[in-house]
Amino acid sequence: MGIDLDHKKDRKARRLAPRSPNNYMQLLAQLYSYLERRTGTKFNKIVHHRLCQARRFRPVMGIKRVIRNMLKLRYRENPNDILPKDAIARGITAVVVGTVTEDLRQYHMPKGIKLCALHVTKPLRKRILEAGGEIITFDELAQRSPKGEKTQLMMGSPKARTVQKYFGKAPGRPGSHTRPRVRSRGVKFERARGRRKGCGYKK
Repeated sequence: MGIDLDHKKDRKARRLAPRSPNNYMQLLAQLYSYLERRTGTKFNKIVHHRLCQARRFRPVMGIKRVIRNMLKLRYRENPNDILPKDAIARGITAVVVGTVTEDLRQYHMPKGIKLCALHVTKPLRKRILEAGGEIITFDELAQRSPKGEKTQLMMGSPKARTVQKYFGKAPGRPGSHTRPRVRSRGVKFERARGRRKGCGYKK
């Protein structure tokens, strides 16, 4: 008598290719899948994984945050260097699997910044090129650094979307900061006990 095995949870829900009908995205995923297999580097593995993800896991990133992250990374090329150089001065490429947008709060654009992203907005592209920087695509990056050498991989916040504010504990519970799903604020809305002085108490 055989063992009755339960196979209903055998399926692994993971993407091996992007769902996007965009041919360029499909080719990039194939390219980085090949590089991941042949080089075995963590950089190619992460890039391939992010290319296959849904758009909400490829969040937008502002140029201010990119520059701040690049200036934080300081290295000494030689042990005899007095001051360590930042990543931009060392010619390291910032890699973002997503869109990079302009940020008007970033007044000064560092000279010679190198950026690789799926999409760069027009005003930002103009500013970077005017400052002597460079914007490259992922297929160009694969030719320059197939193992991800002299690159810095970064990502925007996936929880920055407005919809994330509605997730969590029920609104009104102790310690909850979840936004209630109401049409507006006012006397006509949120009339439950605990939301109005005339209805029991006001929290």
